[in-house]
Amino acid sequence: MVGSSFRMRRRSMTDTLTPAQRSALMSRIRGVDTKPELAVRRGLHARGYRYRTHLRGLPGRPDVVFTKRRIAVFVHGCFWHRHGCPKTSDPKSRIEYWQTKFESNVERDRRNQEQLVRDGWRVFVAWECEVEKDETLFARLADFLGPPRLPEPA
Repeated sequence: MVGSSFRMRRRSMTDTLTPAQRSALMSRIRGVDTKPELAVRRGLHARGYRYRTHLRGLPGRPDVVFTKRRIAVFVHGCFWHRHGCPKTSDPKSRIEYWQTKFESNVERDRRNQEQLVRDGWRVFVAWECEVEKDETLFARLADFLGPPRLPEPA
């Protein structure tokens, strides 16, 4: 009993949560419909853009897809996709595991974006920290996308 108490105390020095609490917390991390993604989608919709979300047939399942324009928009979280801004912190425990995880995320992003470009798509990446400065982000997005409504073919 004394040994297990020591182990729990030792474990709590790097993580203040129990393994069950940490698991519950990590399970709540969303892959789709994140706050930054929803903010981008709301902003695009308010500006007259219409789009599809998470198209399964495309590499990386882009967050926002303009099929007629062949444009894919990814909304990346700075932490998970290693943007390099202040939101990109490094975990203090299991450093090797996290380093490998982050490297594989970045490599997967690169592969998916390259495949989309090879397939004739244009790719735009919006970062979580940019969503907070939304006017500059939406100005860049509007330049990238063009006018909200494409003219109908004659």
